[in-house]
Amino acid sequence: MKARNKTLLHYDAILFDVDGTLIDSAPGIIHTLQEVFCTMGVDVSGINLRRYLGPPLRKSFGEHFTDPALIEKATDLYRTSYAVKGSHECAVFPGVPQMLQTLKDAGFLLCTATSKPTKVVTPILEEQGLAPYFDFIGGASMDESRDTKTEVVRYVLSQPALQGKRVLMVGDRNDDMRGAADCGLDAAGVLYGYGSREELEAFHPVLLAESCADLTDRLLAARV
Repeated sequence: MKARNKTLLHYDAILFDVDGTLIDSAPGIIHTLQEVFCTMGVDVSGINLRRYLGPPLRKSFGEHFTDPALIEKATDLYRTSYAVKGSHECAVFPGVPQMLQTLKDAGFLLCTATSKPTKVVTPILEEQGLAPYFDFIGGASMDESRDTKTEVVRYVLSQPALQGKRVLMVGDRNDDMRGAADCGLDAAGVLYGYGSREELEAFHPVLLAESCADLTDRLLAARV
């Protein structure tokens, strides 16, 4: 489904979100959140933890803790546990390797723009066999200096290889759409991820893709 009043352009580079766009990381994220909230004394029995799939950790923990020190403690606990167990509880979405290879072969410059810190996401992409497809792996910083999707997208756009390029952001949540809009980029939404159609449509993406194959075909068609 193509959003109204939007034109799909001939893009030179694509920034991909990771969680919910390339990798189904829900099991590891949710298990780690449950562990951290339990340690911090938060009852999660009435909380839909899936709404925390995608947004930055500090933003999510900030809904439960007002003390910055507690937010940092929860973030540190999460990252320590996730590195040991949660990061391995994930799987590549169907069609992702084929999509990335096809787009790379077509001449697209491929980068990530993820809320996961670069230090965290790089070994995950390597373990899942996706790292070689990317010209640049961009993510958040471990501290708060680059902690929102807007800051991550801006950081990736500052890389020399992207100067003068027409860039598209691809993601599954409103943070991805907002990050693109804040940086003056077009965005495409994927409907197989963690966000709803309504959540994505609110930002008027240039397209909403039902699958990796659908996204690939639409991007290639725009280059003809």
